[in-house]
Formats: sequence, C-alpha cells, structure tokens
Amino acid sequence: MQTLHVHTPGHSYPIHIGSRLLDNLAEHISPYISSKAVIISNQTVAPLYLAPVQAACQHLGISVCDIILPDGEQYKNNESLQQIYTGLLQHHADRRTTILALGGGVIGDLAGFAAATYQRGIPFIQIPTTLLSQVDSSVGGKTGINHPLGKNMIGAFYQPQAVIADTATLQTLPPREFSAGLAEVIKYALLGDIDFLARLEQTMPSIMQQEQTALADTISHCCQMKAHIVEQDEKEQGIRALLNLGHTFGHAIETQMGYGNWLHGEAVAAGMVLAARLSEHKGYLKTADTERIICLLQAARLPVVPPEFAIDTWLAHMQHDKKNQAGQIRLVILKQLGQAEVEAGFGREDMAALLQSI
Repeated sequence: MQTLHVHTPGHSYPIHIGSRLLDNLAEHISPYISSKAVIISNQTVAPLYLAPVQAACQHLGISVCDIILPDGEQYKNNESLQQIYTGLLQHHADRRTTILALGGGVIGDLAGFAAATYQRGIPFIQIPTTLLSQVDSSVGGKTGINHPLGKNMIGAFYQPQAVIADTATLQTLPPREFSAGLAEVIKYALLGDIDFLARLEQTMPSIMQQEQTALADTISHCCQMKAHIVEQDEKEQGIRALLNLGHTFGHAIETQMGYGNWLHGEAVAAGMVLAARLSEHKGYLKTADTERIICLLQAARLPVVPPEFAIDTWLAHMQHDKKNQAGQIRLVILKQLGQAEVEAGFGREDMAALLQSI
C-alpha cells in the first residue's frame, strides 16, 4: 500500500492506494468515523462491494445503513441529491454521521455535495471504484451536480476525511470505463510532466492489462500531482484551473450529447485533442506534438475526434464554463508538451478555424 497526504489550509487527509484495501477497510476508516455511517453507492457497484464496506462498519461497532442510487452521469442531478437528503433524514443522520462514498466520480461528487450541505457539513470518506475517480475526482474536494444547461455548475469545495483507492476494484470495471479514466491520467502528463508522458507511452500496454505495479504507480503519480496543485490552490483561483485541460470542450460535448452518452473521460480525450489543435494554431505546438497526443489516446482506446455540431452550439455551451471571466471564454492550452496555461479571448473565428482543422 502507498499512502500520500493532501494538505489544504483547513484540512489534511490521507490517500491510501493499493490492492485489496477493502479486505482491511476497518483499519483504514476507523480514525475518521464515530458512531454512525451511511454508505452511498449505486446499483452497479453495490452488488460488488457494498458487503465488505458494511462488514468493516459492523466490525467497528458502527451503526450503518445505505442509500443506493441509479448508475450513470444522467443521475448526477438534484433529484438524486434530494434522494440522499431524504435517506439521511430517514436514518436520523446527525453531524457525527460519516458518509462513505462507494463508487465512481458521480457517486463521489453527489455524496460529497450532500456531505458538504447536510446540516451545513458532515464528514465523508471517498472509496473510489473507477480509475477516473481514483486518479482524479476523489482527490481535491470538488463536489457537485449537473444542471441541464451545464456540467458541475452547482457544487462546493469540501474535502474528504480520507481516500481509500482499492485498485482491485478496477478488475470489475468495464473496459470502456477503464479507458475513460486513462484520459485523466494522460491529462496530468500533458499539463505538467513531460517525463510522465514518455513513461506512459512505454507503459500503456501494461496499464491496459492492469499490471498491478504499473497501475498503482500511475495512480499514485496522478494523485501526487493533483495533491501538489490542490495544496497551492484549493478553490481554483489560479493554478488549479490547469487541471481542466480538455474539459471546456469536453463538458460542451457531454452537455450537448446528453449526460452519459459520451463518458466524461471520452469527452475530455476529444477535448484535449481540440486543445492541442488550438495550441498548434497559436504557434505553441507542432503538428507532431498533437499526433503524439493522439497516438497515446488511441493506445488507451479513447476517441480523438469530437462529435459534429454547430459552432454557435459549441460556443453557447462554452459560455457556461466556470473558468470564464467578464464574459470571455478562457481555455487551458499547451505552451508545449508538459506545460499548460490558461488563455482568454477565444471567440467564434477561433472555433471555426479549429473545427475546420479536424
């Protein structure tokens, strides 16, 4: 097991990474849990992993109940959030109740937002079961829900008490979901670590086969990078915005195509290619750099071409992006491979030229 720590101004917490951590879950959660726990999961994950989490709570003498939601990005909404609130009230959850978020990014975001807002804040622990959530969404305290007009538009920054990333849970992950998680892995390399990019190019076959050492090292490296950024900028006033490489385009794809039709990682993958093409247009990247990105994404079995829809539709969705300021669209671009930056002033002509290049 590898253990990292995230240190934010108001709170520090561990990230435990390793295989079969659910077998000894009681040991990992006992410092952060008191008299009552509520497990929030979904209809796909619960049949696989609810029992060991329940058993860990019972071993600690903790009163435990569960709230099981439908599975899918389309359920990351206010209706599901209200279902969680209702369950918490029915189970008489108080401020000493700990929420255990058992699932992928949707469950982590929903459960975390419920924890941030129920009785103005109760503790929660992330137990991510997808690659995307283990390398990215479970770390850093972003929680929230989607709105029909935009993804993640309603939420809060609220840090967990701990993150328990059991890599053995990835063995039950569908291949498409595993690949979607690799988009976030590749993102970290592109925005800030050229050596990691080269390493991924060498180890991607092993990662795709879920070779445990390569997989655990990759997850750990991503978590280290995210922890370092979050420690400097917890609430995304500066450097943390770089973690949104490919996301402005990606969120537009998800919103336009309907939440869940394109997986988040798939949309981000196509979005990163668009960001690379834009970086080419601005004279920062060479065509060979973009092709290198495309090859790595394809090795991870990710899409590299976005769906087709009108320029004005793209821009309408992108106007809702949280990085925008004073009505200007701000995008994360690549100054070079391994170095990202936020730039403003992106408009219709840029979008037209970009779409014509793909």
